[in-house]
Amino acid sequence: MSYNNSGKTIKDLCRELSENSIIEPSLYEKYHVKRGLRRSDGTGVVTGITKICNVHGYVINEGEIEPIPGELIYRGYNIEDIVNNVEAEDRFGFEETVFLLLFGHLPTQSELEAFTSYLAQLRDLPNDFIEDMILKAPSMNIMNKLARSVLSLYSYDKECESKELEFEMKTAASLIAKLPVIMSAAYQVKRRVFDNQSMIMHPIRYEENTAQCILSLLRHDREYTKEEAQMLDRLLMLQTEHGGGNNSTFICRALTSSGTDPYSAYSGAICSLKGPKHGGANLKVIRMLDNFKENIANWNDEGQVADYIRKVIRKEANDGSGLIYGMGHAVYTISDPRAKILKKKAFELAKGREIEAEFNLLDTIERLTPEVFKEVKGSSKSMCANVDMYSGLVYRMLGIPEDLFTPLFAVSRIAGWSAHRMEEILTGGRIIRPAYKAITKNREYIRLADR
Repeated sequence: MSYNNSGKTIKDLCRELSENSIIEPSLYEKYHVKRGLRRSDGTGVVTGITKICNVHGYVINEGEIEPIPGELIYRGYNIEDIVNNVEAEDRFGFEETVFLLLFGHLPTQSELEAFTSYLAQLRDLPNDFIEDMILKAPSMNIMNKLARSVLSLYSYDKECESKELEFEMKTAASLIAKLPVIMSAAYQVKRRVFDNQSMIMHPIRYEENTAQCILSLLRHDREYTKEEAQMLDRLLMLQTEHGGGNNSTFICRALTSSGTDPYSAYSGAICSLKGPKHGGANLKVIRMLDNFKENIANWNDEGQVADYIRKVIRKEANDGSGLIYGMGHAVYTISDPRAKILKKKAFELAKGREIEAEFNLLDTIERLTPEVFKEVKGSSKSMCANVDMYSGLVYRMLGIPEDLFTPLFAVSRIAGWSAHRMEEILTGGRIIRPAYKAITKNREYIRLADR
């Protein structure tokens, strides 16, 4: 089909655009541009200061990166200490983690109980919201529906343009509470419209915490065990925050710095998290695992597994990307503390069940990949499993559909976005505006008749 009778198709114009947009990689080095805000050694360019979270995976020793065991620190508290104490007391920890990130200190018993109850009471959506915003415009991708729904809530808020910190905190708490409900409703509508399956909408149980609420809304019989709810709770805790440098948090802070409203900032962060290079990575791991299962005769034969890893790295297998999803991280080198914690919990949940074989296969892939990668690529770079290596398998063990892997990431990460948005409001002051080096030369304008 031609475009406006010009004789050119949209495909032709897109090809011209591609030709006119090519930038030689060498130019980034020539002009000292930190591509992707990353230095040549892979470390991130420091663009801000935060008290919220520290992600630590290496030290610089005499100008060289020296790998160390990874640390994830929320407001000064090591995530391993937080999780271990919650485990020791046999309780839930997501709400406590959210409180810590938002207010900067650990809650007392009474503060935690009040905050947990407060979130539960905020779960209700506005009247007719599900019908008007979700039922009437179903989405094949739940992340898009989350972003649209958050943006739509602006219209239901009489104080939507308030600049008061108290309004910001109320809005943050409201969205942290409502996102699981929006996610569940969007998924049920997606099932009916696109999957030709039954749609079941459950009423909210106000006595349930966040992890319990999610399982309760998603399961037809609303039944779940304490162990299952605590497993999901731990995963939510681990994904709540990861420093200001990750893509979605940076987007949230950049949008916030412009002075926009909270609904716009959080919606933008959700859109960023949707990308397969960010929040969608856990789904990539699960699909890779399924590919390994289909193409390896004996999952317990490390030789066969190693051979297939070689094929994947050489772009001869799986999706042709050459990537072993779930392996490697921009900051963590020796270990990702989230992966360590999650792997331990995943093993406990998988032990003795049919899915234990899948867990063992993932464990084998994790162990063998660094050496095979070094062999094929000749690289001595430290490589460890990241949180995505086991999060998808945990979701599968909990019976959570793949459509919700990334949305559940957003459900937990919005707490971190909220903390960073408020820190940006309180301490930022300037609009975030990085520069780009323009390399196009000046050209003389050609009259229309002469083109």
